Amino acid sequence: MSTHPEKQYSICHPGRLTYSSRNNSGLEIAFLLGCLISEEGARTRRSLPGRLGMPIGTQNRFIQHKGFVMSIITISRGSYSYGKEVAEKVARRLGYECIARDVLIEASEEYDIPEIKLLRAMQYAPSFLDRFTPEKEKYVTYIQAAILRHLCKDNVVYHGLAGQFFVRGVSHVLKVRIIADLEDRVKLVMERDRVSNKNARRFLKKVDDQRRKWSQHLYGIDTSDPSLYDLVLHIRKITVDEAADIIAHTVAFPHFRATPESQCVIEDLALAAEVKSVLIDLSPDVEVTTHNGMAHVRARIATSAEMEMVQEIERVVREVPGVRGVRVEVLPSALYTG
Repeated sequence: MSTHPEKQYSICHPGRLTYSSRNNSGLEIAFLLGCLISEEGARTRRSLPGRLGMPIGTQNRFIQHKGFVMSIITISRGSYSYGKEVAEKVARRLGYECIARDVLIEASEEYDIPEIKLLRAMQYAPSFLDRFTPEKEKYVTYIQAAILRHLCKDNVVYHGLAGQFFVRGVSHVLKVRIIADLEDRVKLVMERDRVSNKNARRFLKKVDDQRRKWSQHLYGIDTSDPSLYDLVLHIRKITVDEAADIIAHTVAFPHFRATPESQCVIEDLALAAEVKSVLIDLSPDVEVTTHNGMAHVRARIATSAEMEMVQEIERVVREVPGVRGVRVEVLPSALYTG
């Protein structure tokens, strides 16, 4: 173990995050995947062949050929819990892409939906009236497609609501939960928003309740359940910098390295989300799965329009890049029969 007072890790074997420090000029450096990555690590990483803009289905060959370790980190956090700060520091340490609100902007531009509507869809539980309209689920579908598009590139830190839900079953995802004491959160709200203690508490309770109801409605789970995460960090004795160090060290473990199999899983999820996003207006309750480019679509269709609707679904799905074939399964409809 090195005795340098600012070094974070000891030297280990190549191919993993092994060492991080600041040199005399204040430049943060890290040995990652056998490459030297600085605070300009994002630019350095982008210079690697095939990293960004890589079509779905090509990453596996890159992993096998180059031998680079690829990972994804999702950070779930309550509002005013320092999760954003932790995520940004982790991304800088590793040279990873850091995404959050930019996904909403991307989805807003691509699907021509006002950003505020997408934001509300991700923050607030459905109202009584919302349950009779497909709008909220449609917006979540658009956001899911945008998030998974980024995560397919790997070497990404995503912080925000729902990230861990969209990558269930993907083994090379490190799922992190950041929590903080209520009193610290109240103080932060008071300082940032210049409100009273009472109003700060009321605000935090409302936001926390809405997020809990949102995840319960869409996924039947509570985001505060620690069993959903690989790592739960309490920002109190552990500082933001220390939390970032812990995450950066943990993601180097072999369990969180991408494999050809795990990469196929996330590519299938991403393609299924893309397919669903183009079908959601045509069939609001459509269900989509994909495997190796083959799309399986399950939809409730009125008997009188079944043939025409199936043909239209097939036509639309075949136009999605990456789809090699499509099978449509018509589910019985209680509302439209005969």
